[in-house]
Order: sequence, then structure tokens, then C-alpha cells
Amino acid sequence: MPSPPAGPDGPAAAETSAPSRPNVVVAVLALAGITVSLMQTLVIPIVPELPKLLDAPASDAVWAVTATLLAAAVATPVAGRLGDMAGKRRVLLVSLVVLVVGSVVCALSDSLVPMIAGRALQGLSAAVVPLGISIMRDELPAERLAGATALMSASLGVGGALGLPAAALIADRFDWHMLFWVSGALGTVALALVAVCVPESAVRGGGRFDLPGALGMAVGLVSLLLAISKGADWGWTGATTLGLFAVAVVVLSAWGRWELRTPHPLVDLRTTVRRQVLFTNLASIAMGFSMFAMSLVLPQLIQLPEATGYGLGRSLLTAGLVMAPSGLVMMAFAPLSAMVSRARGPKTSLMTGALIVAAGYGLNVWLMAEVWHLVLASCVISAGIGFAYGAMPALIMGAVPVGETAAANSLNTLMRSIGTSVSSALAGVILAQMTTSLGGFAVPSQNAFRVVLAIGAGAALLAFALAAFVPRHRPAAPAPAAAPAGRAGADAVPVR
Repeated sequence: MPSPPAGPDGPAAAETSAPSRPNVVVAVLALAGITVSLMQTLVIPIVPELPKLLDAPASDAVWAVTATLLAAAVATPVAGRLGDMAGKRRVLLVSLVVLVVGSVVCALSDSLVPMIAGRALQGLSAAVVPLGISIMRDELPAERLAGATALMSASLGVGGALGLPAAALIADRFDWHMLFWVSGALGTVALALVAVCVPESAVRGGGRFDLPGALGMAVGLVSLLLAISKGADWGWTGATTLGLFAVAVVVLSAWGRWELRTPHPLVDLRTTVRRQVLFTNLASIAMGFSMFAMSLVLPQLIQLPEATGYGLGRSLLTAGLVMAPSGLVMMAFAPLSAMVSRARGPKTSLMTGALIVAAGYGLNVWLMAEVWHLVLASCVISAGIGFAYGAMPALIMGAVPVGETAAANSLNTLMRSIGTSVSSALAGVILAQMTTSLGGFAVPSQNAFRVVLAIGAGAALLAFALAAFVPRHRPAAPAPAAAPAGRAGADAVPVR
């Protein structure tokens, strides 16, 4: 598509849209990202009590967690594409509205069905982080972009780490509905700040929304993630699990052929197979797996009775407080990741982060006898996560047109989510199979925890190996002022 002439409504208009207060924009978008990522750990303190609280069987109550995962997987790439087409700020605001509505629905719920509906609505807001990264690419000065996107990307882990102690404290001191009133209030604050402080991007992609592609992707992803997350409960060789895997393979294969043929695909698969994008996304799956292994092991080690010989016998609140510093470490190391990316390239930051994560897990395999051991290990792992997560958006944005930024970042976020889902399923199997007896009950053995930690280290090393295939000396992102939006990609159209 030819670029409009420069002038009041042409590319020059995009150049003048840069926010006058970039620090405020970065802070507001990071707050929105942290708020959305809090939804991951929001219900963890009350999961054991959900069957009683909702008057439902335990097998059904767990859908309050699963619904959020499935909704997020579907909404993230769809919202990314809509953001590229209709305006990233507009779709971000809609996502935050949905988060607030979902929180209110959960806060007013006392039964299973409305709780699942509310949690699904909360999951639909998951695209806030990739949309925020894309807004930063369009709006911030080039010298601020690397640090800002690193911080926004790290907010995925920061919110999850800080959410656990906050949720445990609220659940311990107040009625459980207060969890959702608080999340609704945070969502409202983020919504108001984004509406006031964040400008609408002038960069938009052309084309039409690919509804068949969205439906096919939704069916395929839901089938795949449902089989992964529920396979241990249903049986990995059971008809339901195998059937869902089969549906995922068939539907995603057909979806891929459709995306390659349609003129306006939901996901541009030709872009995703570019070497830089492909290996960054593969490394993201491995890093997502590695990050979540820590969240599964450490809280259980802290809460298991001391009679096991390796459990620390502490409360859920203590477990949350042990994990809290890891969120602050991620936030602190994200700017350092940006500095390394500017000096040596984001590939170096990603590989460095992967090695730090592997070292942290190796440390944790042998140091798990004291609370400070777990604090130290979680902080080392989180430092690596901050490094790696900070580099991923830079690698993605360095290889895709401006008009596809939100869709590409959303797909990368989805890859991390797939990694966490696989991590949860595999760790669940290991911890359920390698057990010891305590008072007539089976609990995970110390070796089971060590195996999961070792696998987490292996996943980080796999991410390091995959990142090695990313090309060197690629720019983290083009400077917005140097590359007018109208010429950034074939479908990018500046809109006044």
C-alpha cells in the first residue's frame, strides 16, 4: 500500500504523536501489566477451599483456574491482531474493562458457574502486556524503548510473584470475595490511568479481521491446553485426553494451511518462521516452562510439615513472602537487560538470562533446607527471568513490521503461556508419582522436587541453545522518528 504524503495527515503526523511524558506512559503501562498478571496467582490461596466455598466437587472447582488459562490463550493473539487493526490503546482499554467486569462477577459469586465465567473474563485481559509493549514501540523515543519494553515484559513475572503474598494476606484476613474486589479496584485504577495518560498509536495495520482463523486457532489451542492441563486428572492415555490432542493436531494443521492462503491472516506464519522470530518463540516456550517450575516447587517445600525431613512447615503467607522478593528482582534486572541489549544485542541478554536461570535451579537442587536458601535461589532464578523476558520483545520487534507489532508480541506471550502449561502438567505428574508416606498420606518426596528443579534447569539450558540460533546484530527496534509509520510495513497506515 503506498504511503500517504507527508503533511497534516501523513507520516509526519505519526512522528508528532510521541508522548510528552514518556516516564508516565511507561509507569502506567507497567502498572496495567502487573495488574493483569496478578490474575495468575489471585486464587491460589483459596484453591483448596474452593469446593466448599462454591459448593462444588473438587474436580469442577478447579475450572476456576483452568478457565483463566484457556481464555488467555485464545484472547492474546486475537486482541493483538485487533490492536494492530483498530488501535492498540483502544483494545487495551477494552481488555481492562473486561478485567474489571470479570472481577466484579467473581466478587458477587457464591456458586461455580458465575465464578468460572468471571475468571474467564479475567483471562481475556491477558493481552494487556503485549499491547503495552506495542504501544511503547510506536510512541516512545528510540533511546527509551529497550528499557521500557524490558520492564513491561518482566511485569508478567512481577505480578505473579507479588500477587501470591498479597492474595494470601487478603484471604487470611478478610472474606475471600475481597480478593476480587481488590483486583477490580486495581483494574479500575489502571483503566483510568491508561485512558488519561496513554496516547492512541498512529500506527495501524490494514486488512480485515480473520474470523475463520480466529475460530480455528481458538478450537485448536483450547483442545491442546485442555489436554495438557487436565491430562493428569483424566489419564494421559484416556480417550478424552487423546481425543483432545488429536483434535488439536487436526485443527491446528488445517488452521496453518488457511493462514498461509488467506490474504489477511490472523497470524502471519511467514513472519513467524523467520529465523529470529522462530527461535525467539521457541526459547520463550522453554523459558516459560523454566519460570513456572519455581512457582510449583518452592511454595510446596515451604508448606510441607517438618516431619518429612525436608519440608519447612511454614504457612501459605510465609510462602508468598518468600516469593515476593523475586518479583522485585525481576523488575530490577529488566533495565539491566536493556543495557546489555543496547551494548551487545538482545540475543546476548536472552542467553545470559537463560544461564542465570539454570544456575539458580542448580543452586536450588542442593540448597533447600532453610527459608533463606529458597529466597536466594528464587532471586537468582528471577534475575535470569528478568534478563530473558526483557530481551524477547526486542528480538520480536526487530524482525517484524511496525504494523504487525501487537500480533507478533501477543504470539510470543502465548508461547510463554504454553511453556507454563506444559511445566505445570509435567511437574504435577512427577510430584504425584514420586511420593513418600506421611501419616498415611502420600506427599511428594524430596527427590521429586529435585527432579522438577533439574528439569527447570534443563529447560533454561534448552532456551540458551535455541537462542544461540538467533541471528546477531539485529536492531532491537527501529526508531519511530527515523522510520515513518506509513513506510514501516506493507500494511501500516498512519491514522490521525
